[in-house]
Amino acid sequence: MQIGIPTESIHGEHRVAATPETVKKLIHAGHQVVLERGAGTKAAYLDESYLQVGAKITEDAYQGSDIILKVRAPQGAEIQKLPQDSCVIALFDPYRNPELEQFAAQQVNAFALELLPRTLSRAQNMDVLSSQANLAGYKAVLLAANAYQRMFPMLMTAAGTVKPARVVVMGVGVAGLQAIATAKRLGAVVEATDLRPTAKDQVESLGGKWLDVPMSAEEQDRANEAAKNGYGWMPGEQYIQDQALIVDKAVANADIVITTALLPGRDAPRLIQAETVAKMKPGSVIVDMAVETGGNVAGSECGKTVITANGVHILGVPNIPATVATEASALYARNVYNFLETLFDADQKFALNQDDEIQKALLITHAGQVLLKRG
Repeated sequence: MQIGIPTESIHGEHRVAATPETVKKLIHAGHQVVLERGAGTKAAYLDESYLQVGAKITEDAYQGSDIILKVRAPQGAEIQKLPQDSCVIALFDPYRNPELEQFAAQQVNAFALELLPRTLSRAQNMDVLSSQANLAGYKAVLLAANAYQRMFPMLMTAAGTVKPARVVVMGVGVAGLQAIATAKRLGAVVEATDLRPTAKDQVESLGGKWLDVPMSAEEQDRANEAAKNGYGWMPGEQYIQDQALIVDKAVANADIVITTALLPGRDAPRLIQAETVAKMKPGSVIVDMAVETGGNVAGSECGKTVITANGVHILGVPNIPATVATEASALYARNVYNFLETLFDADQKFALNQDDEIQKALLITHAGQVLLKRG
């Protein structure tokens, strides 16, 4: 089959969906791979490196391709380029994407990588959300360190002692854990909070301090149940009030705050109110990693650094993984390759199987229909 790798069209998207490493594997399996000219350049993968492993360079990777691999789903006129009955594997932002009907009308099999069942052990090596969040958590700390006009570690000098930075991480998923680890490596004092009480041990294993919020037995059970799918839960009113007080105090005393909370298919939860930001010290930095879906922080703006009246810098950097595009592409491409393998049988013949729990979960358009239920 012909597998096409188009150039990403969204502004600021520097990643590429296949690297020379994964292209070599696809060609070895008997597939033809065509790469749109310059598709990997922004991620430091030059056309020559793809040619060396057997790929062909083209001006239009959609033409004649049976399978399209992208980071971000095709948009607008790109959808019209998709051959009938072709497959597209990408990040679709499926619950917010207004163009799913166009994919269906084009008779395209669309696979949304965000919908991977994360509780399946055999799906772990396909989990693009985790691989990209890991890098984002690391880079978020570096972005904060760059904006912060003091030091992260404690320094003892002849001119006096420099106190370590106080970092608060809100949301202890993959991104949050990596942020904790990175901030600790830079010498900061780190505190963290999450709606999942099971995250406490993970935080403390990385050297962070757990911001504990009292929880009833009923809430404990609900939180434990939600933790099984790796996402948050909706706490009761008393818990929300108690958490707000603890968070308010920790954030007000922090030098750097990193927020990572996302909810699938919904706007990001508001974790930090304007009143709390107003209590922070001048020069403090907040990195809102959820800024693309509404933001965790009052006042954050996508693509901008907002400086408040009291001198707090709120960084609304979108698509943080694309700022480390070389490594992000390498991990993403491996995830995609691992999923792509499920679409072929032992003889490398295409075998769409809607009884397969992974394929079924990811397939959002098929045979002219939108399969995704968006409530």
